[in-house]
Amino acid sequence: MLRATPVALRSACVLVTGATAGIGKATATMYAKSATKDEPVSLIVTGRRANLLDELCADLKSFPHVKHAVPLAVDVSDKEKMFAAIEGLPEEVKNIDVLVNNAGLALGTAPIHEGNMDDWEMMVDVNCKGLLYATKAVLPGMVERGDGHIINIGSVAGNYNLPGGNVYCATKAFVNHLSTSMRADLIGKGVRVTSIEPGNTETEFSIVRFKGNAEAAKKVYEASSGPRVACTGEDIAKIIYFATDELPKHVNINNLEVMPERQGFGPFAFNRE
Repeated sequence: MLRATPVALRSACVLVTGATAGIGKATATMYAKSATKDEPVSLIVTGRRANLLDELCADLKSFPHVKHAVPLAVDVSDKEKMFAAIEGLPEEVKNIDVLVNNAGLALGTAPIHEGNMDDWEMMVDVNCKGLLYATKAVLPGMVERGDGHIINIGSVAGNYNLPGGNVYCATKAFVNHLSTSMRADLIGKGVRVTSIEPGNTETEFSIVRFKGNAEAAKKVYEASSGPRVACTGEDIAKIIYFATDELPKHVNINNLEVMPERQGFGPFAFNRE
């Protein structure tokens, strides 16, 4: 009788960037809820809002099988501070098994010729450089141990054009493509890499993009009737958990694009003036 290939053990230590809200917070909570007596978890969560990280860690520690919940109040786009934060982790959580590169943002909706260069630079700094800094700080240890999984949160905006999304789309195309490039370099090293590419997902994303305009942000997610027109952070967290912890270790999901059922692909645009 053939025996099934064992499923990967639940991850011992998980680092989630951008964990103060949305997908990041939901992901950390998902790992905490899923831990068991035989397979406990340690969680490291990063973000710029220290008070929210402290609240999250208090919640994570309330789950019975969370061994450690460590807050790192650091901006992933600050290279020196990011490396120092990872280097300064307690010994018991230095060996990171899963890195979820979730920190990211969109700013503004202006067409490219009217764009704000400060917004552009911040998106490049966080979405691209921040992901690289976190990866560089963690990945060498994974390769040395011959085990690990990196989840990069890309976007459907990296695959399809979004009017007014110019630089944001470009940064997410970077994330999506970097993920498969990382796979090419890591074949045979025991480290898996997955790009999760969500569509419309209701988080703080639109509040940030519209710079605090709650009314504009609300319209992105509202529907007059019927099912939701946006995924939730919890929906994406379940996918992340599935990719890292519910598949055999020899299986790697390269890219996974996900949208709410009510989101589709726009028609071609024409200027008929």
